[in-house]
Amino acid sequence: MSTPSARPAKAKRRAPESGPMIGALLRFAREAIVARMFEALEHQGLDLTLTELRVFLYPGPDGRRPADLARQCAMSRQAMNYVLSGLEERGYLERRVGSHAASRVVRMTARGRDVMAAMRHTVATVEREWSAQLGERRFLALRDTLAELCQWLGRLDPVPPVPFRD
Repeated sequence: MSTPSARPAKAKRRAPESGPMIGALLRFAREAIVARMFEALEHQGLDLTLTELRVFLYPGPDGRRPADLARQCAMSRQAMNYVLSGLEERGYLERRVGSHAASRVVRMTARGRDVMAAMRHTVATVEREWSAQLGERRFLALRDTLAELCQWLGRLDPVPPVPFRD
């Protein structure tokens, strides 16, 4: 018979009052990813501000209207047009006439596609690192849980789960 001192200690779960709540934990993880994206973009000579980077976040700007990007980035249309002008001047994207004469859509240039590729490569690297840290099963469970929550919040279309590989 084992005594209480002989049993391995179970990790205690912190009550929300004693540590960061889910919002802070998600923000810390996001900040780590964004910092890595900036590092990768800078390494490739792609100069973006945080506001400009937000334009390129999932699902990206290609084929979208400036008003939709303004909503995604939580800014006014006027502010978004200012941001888009700067990106256009530096060769990341173009604004073109959309399907209706009065509408405009954003199209990425080759340089804009370089930004998207660098961002996706960086996040894929982070995912591999986090999977190694947590173990593949736990990482995939985390990813699936976040995807399910985002679907429930109406922020993501249903995505098939990634199968676990032994």
